[in-house]
Amino acid sequence: MRIPIADITPETEAAEIIGWVHEIRDLGGLAFYLIRDRSGIIQATIVKKKATDDVIEAAKSVSRESVVRITGPVRAVEKAPGGRELIPETFEVIARAETPLPLDVAEKVPAELDTRLDARFLDARRPRISAIFQIRSTVTHAIADLLAREGFITIQTPKVVAAATEGGTELFPIAYFEKEAFLNQSPQLYKQMMMAAGFEKVVEIGPIFRAEEHNTVRHLNEATSIDVEVSFADHHDVMNLLERVIVTAYEAVNDRCASQLEVLGVAPGVPETPFPRITYEEAIGIASAKIEEDLAYGDDLGTAAEKALGEEMGEHYFVVDWPTEIKPYYALPYEDRPEVCRAFDLMHPRMELSSGAQRVHRHDLLVEQIRAKGLSPESFEFYLQPFLYGMPPHAGWGLGAERLVMTMLDLPNIREAVLFPRDRHRLTP
Repeated sequence: MRIPIADITPETEAAEIIGWVHEIRDLGGLAFYLIRDRSGIIQATIVKKKATDDVIEAAKSVSRESVVRITGPVRAVEKAPGGRELIPETFEVIARAETPLPLDVAEKVPAELDTRLDARFLDARRPRISAIFQIRSTVTHAIADLLAREGFITIQTPKVVAAATEGGTELFPIAYFEKEAFLNQSPQLYKQMMMAAGFEKVVEIGPIFRAEEHNTVRHLNEATSIDVEVSFADHHDVMNLLERVIVTAYEAVNDRCASQLEVLGVAPGVPETPFPRITYEEAIGIASAKIEEDLAYGDDLGTAAEKALGEEMGEHYFVVDWPTEIKPYYALPYEDRPEVCRAFDLMHPRMELSSGAQRVHRHDLLVEQIRAKGLSPESFEFYLQPFLYGMPPHAGWGLGAERLVMTMLDLPNIREAVLFPRDRHRLTP
C-alpha cells in the first residue's frame, strides 16, 4: 500500500511509494533516484550488483519527471534526504516523461516567470511552488472556518451581471444572448441585498474581474476576493473582524505549514493587534512629507504614497475616514461631516489588502449618491428595490486573497500566488 513520502522515517521497515523522478545520479555501479510526491522527497538507491535485472532495466530507461512506483526496504542513512533511503525491490515506470523538459523542476536551472506560467502544471511540481499553494489552501480554510464559527452564511453570487458595481469603467463586456452583460467586479450589490433578506452575516470567497490595463507585479484582471457583509454593524465592527481574519490566517500558516515555510525560507510573524488606524488626512500628510510632494486633499493614494506610508508604519494598518467623493456611492458619509465617509482601507507595508465601509442603508441617500457619481439610479433598480423594504444598517469589506498570500510570503509578483494568472496579456493556459 502506498505511503506518503513524508511518513517514511528511518525506522520504517519497508514502503511502497508512487511519485515523480526528481533527480537522477548514475555513478556506474551505484545509482541514486530522488523521488518526489506532494509531501516530500526520498532517495531510492540501486546497487547494481545486488539489484534484479528488472529493477536495473526499468531504472536505466526512466527519465526525470516520469511517474514511478517503487517498493522495498527502508534503511537509515544520515546523508540521505530525511535521513533514510529506499532500496528498490521493484521499480515500475507508470508514465514516462518526454525530454527535454520545458523547465527544470529541480530548480538548478532558473526559468523566467513567463516560461514557468506557460508550463504551469510542471512549474507547480517544484517544491517551492507547491508550498505556496498548500499555504494558500491553509489560509482559505482557516478564514472560512473562523467565519463559520462566527455564524457567517456562505453565499454564491452571479459573475455575469447586467449592471456594474461601481459604474461603467473597468468592465469586461460579454455576449449574453441578446442582452448587454458584464463580468462582475465584486459581489458588493448582492451581499448588501442579502442584508435585506435577513441573513445578517454573509461571506463569499470567489472570483472578481477588473478590466484595468495595469501591467504591474501586484495587479490581476481575475482575482479571488474574500467578501463579507454584516448587519447591525458599523465600520469599526468589521475592521475588528478583519483584524481577526488576518491574524487567524497567519496563525494557521505558522501552526500548520512549518515544512512549506522552510522550503520557501520565510518566517512570517503573526501581526499584533489592534492595527494602527490613521485618518486619510493624516496619511496624506505623512506621504507628502516623505515623498516631498504636496498631495491635495481628495487625491487617491498612489504607489509612491503607499510605499512611503508603508515605510513609515512598518506593519499592517488602517487608513480611515476617506473623502466621500473618492469612495463608492454605497459608503456612508458621517452625518456631521458629509464630505467624509465611514470607509477604510487595510494596508500592508507593501500594498493595499482590503477596502471596506459602513454602507448607506437609506434608499433616498443611496439614490442621491448614485446620481452624485454621474450614474443612473434606473440602472440599479434591482439593487435599490430592497432598500425600500427594511434595510438594516450594515458594513463589510473585500479582502484580496492573492495579495494576502503575496505579502505574507514576501513573494515578488502576485502571479506567484495564483495558479493560472489572468492579466492583460495572458489568457492561457
